[in-house]
Amino acid sequence: MPTSAPARVCIIGAGCSGIAAAKVLADRGVPFDCFEMGSGIGGNWRFRNDNGLSAAYASLHINTSKERMAYADFPMPGHYPDYLHHTQVLDYFEAYVDHFGLRDTITLRTEVTHVAPAEEGTYDVSTRHCDTGETQTQRYGAVLVANGHHWDPNWPHFPGTFAGEAMHSHDYRTADQLRGRRVLVVGVGNSGLDIACEAARHAKRAVLSTRRGAHIMPKYMLGRPSDHWLSPLTSSLPLPLQRAGMRLLLWLTRGDQEAYGFPRPPHPLGAEHPSISSEVLNLVGHGRLTVRPNIQRLEEDTVRFMDGTQEAFDLIVYATGYNISFPFFADDFLSVDGNRVRFYRHVVPPRRPNLYFIGLIQPLGAVMPISERQAKWVADLLEGTAGLPSIAAMEQAIAKTHADMQKRYTRSKRHTIQVDFHPYMAQLARERTAGRHRPKVQQLPATVPVSVPV
Repeated sequence: MPTSAPARVCIIGAGCSGIAAAKVLADRGVPFDCFEMGSGIGGNWRFRNDNGLSAAYASLHINTSKERMAYADFPMPGHYPDYLHHTQVLDYFEAYVDHFGLRDTITLRTEVTHVAPAEEGTYDVSTRHCDTGETQTQRYGAVLVANGHHWDPNWPHFPGTFAGEAMHSHDYRTADQLRGRRVLVVGVGNSGLDIACEAARHAKRAVLSTRRGAHIMPKYMLGRPSDHWLSPLTSSLPLPLQRAGMRLLLWLTRGDQEAYGFPRPPHPLGAEHPSISSEVLNLVGHGRLTVRPNIQRLEEDTVRFMDGTQEAFDLIVYATGYNISFPFFADDFLSVDGNRVRFYRHVVPPRRPNLYFIGLIQPLGAVMPISERQAKWVADLLEGTAGLPSIAAMEQAIAKTHADMQKRYTRSKRHTIQVDFHPYMAQLARERTAGRHRPKVQQLPATVPVSVPV
């Protein structure tokens, strides 16, 4: 028989967003369970994570500086470099969890298999232990989804067939996969640039294919980490002024990227998520890496490009991004089409009370402090110290957010959850303040029935 117990919150995932949410709820005294498929915390930053979802590769370094990615109340160690290796990122997360006593609140090797709405804004959450297969269903007063969005690979489709090996960047791990081979990397996002640079150093032949090109941002500009040039003040300037200032910095730092042999894209600076690399232009300039346009057709071992050139390859690495998906929700409850999600301030689905999304953003900056502030806002809502706007007002705000993104960014699945770090952090702060003056109708139920293991 179900019993009555204080309402608990379910957190899905113990990556950088899940542990931030766990820390906030622990601070507020809100009871919760946090479920993680892997045998350790860290999510995408745990190399060879046994949850099978991590995209980390051996050489991976973060592309935001340590100061910008630190949680508000847990500074980075002073001896850390400006840009951390993935092992240092994971060590930081491990230290965070231990420092705040969160480890015992996280249930490892446990997959959330289904989340279904129940009565009065509660949810039935079904889980399965990854080793024993044991299943159970428990009812929760709220669910915080923090499972990340870099685990469901997006595969492109080109005419023809390729006889060699094709893989997604999600499955790239070490340079041994490239060594001595003729390698084509498709995509100029940050993973694509990293892998292309590794191919230039280790492969027999390295080619980078890009559909639209990119403005290449170095990790340092005038001796400072690039993201140190972004501030609340500069981020508040009109977009044309921001672009002009960044163009000047780029010209002073690296000159014209076309001089290296890397084509300039047709879209303006800031109309895409930054492609950050301090190596790729030099490798192109040295002839170690060749840049080609988009693929026109695959012809067995040969790839034909849109400029009419063609070349034989042994391996194609598709660094073509990820699908946003939630396999634990039924399609008629919540589904995603073309990576477009309709969440108020990227956190709240207006018609799904007590369901929240933490870290489902692609920031111009680091996600960790954003996830932390999102969790604090959600904790306000759960405690009943803040409320949300009406559903109509939230839907109107969502429509404006989507219209603004379409106006600023190139049309791409990677730009549907884009935010600027400082303006978005300020927006979350305003939401917390405004919420204190709204009706408190979204608060956590006082009690929920708890079911026993199945």
